[in-house]
Amino acid sequence: MDPLEIAAGLEAHGLTDRTAARFRHRDVFSLAEELYARTPRGEQPGALPGRVPAGAASYRGFGFALLPGALALGASAAGQAWAGPAAVAATVVCLVWPGRAACGRFRYAAHLLAAALVGWAAHRHGAALAACLALAVAPGHLLAAAFAAGARARLDGSRALEDFSDRARPLLLAAVTVFTAAAAGAAALAGAPLTVAVPLALLLFLTRLLLRHGAHRGPVGAALALALVPFPAAAAAAAAGLLVHAVLALSRASAHARP
Repeated sequence: MDPLEIAAGLEAHGLTDRTAARFRHRDVFSLAEELYARTPRGEQPGALPGRVPAGAASYRGFGFALLPGALALGASAAGQAWAGPAAVAATVVCLVWPGRAACGRFRYAAHLLAAALVGWAAHRHGAALAACLALAVAPGHLLAAAFAAGARARLDGSRALEDFSDRARPLLLAAVTVFTAAAAGAAALAGAPLTVAVPLALLLFLTRLLLRHGAHRGPVGAALALALVPFPAAAAAAAAGLLVHAVLALSRASAHARP
């Protein structure tokens, strides 16, 4: 069920930290974490292919990711009063959809905070900002899928946690860089202020990544709450802090375990 159970099993069979060091791990718990990440669960077969061809679910997911931007632009062009609220709702549903972290108590707290953040930002800065965030859903979906696939490939090719971390961090930073550029393009297309739109979009993108990969929700909720503070640099500070947390959390092998 989790790495601690694997560590207990290893120790019960006589494996010690010295044994784990032979496999380039600092202790039994580090070895157990990698074993947890490499082990298929559920009804998946033991040997999974490195590349899974895109199927109907992949195309359907990308189609859903295109809907918020199309809805926001269409409603704005038609002069509909509900364009802003509709874009806010679609953005939160599609960009910050529950992942493996959606369990336990208050499992939707982060999503409620994200909805409050996007709604408050759209109220302060207008429907153009909501349209920008809706347009950023599609590149966010593609980059999140690309990061997950790339991290899995690097995990399969790594032989130590440090090796995987060294490979995963540049991949994450590249995804963040590309998304930042895409968010800036969406802001220019929607006519939203860059200094407001880009930090908010990046904050939502990092929230999606962390929730999807089962990271702790405490830092995510704290960052979203910080962005709600009516201070000009609050969103940028929240995005920067969450990026630091994401670099640490998403470079762990257990964050990329097969569901």
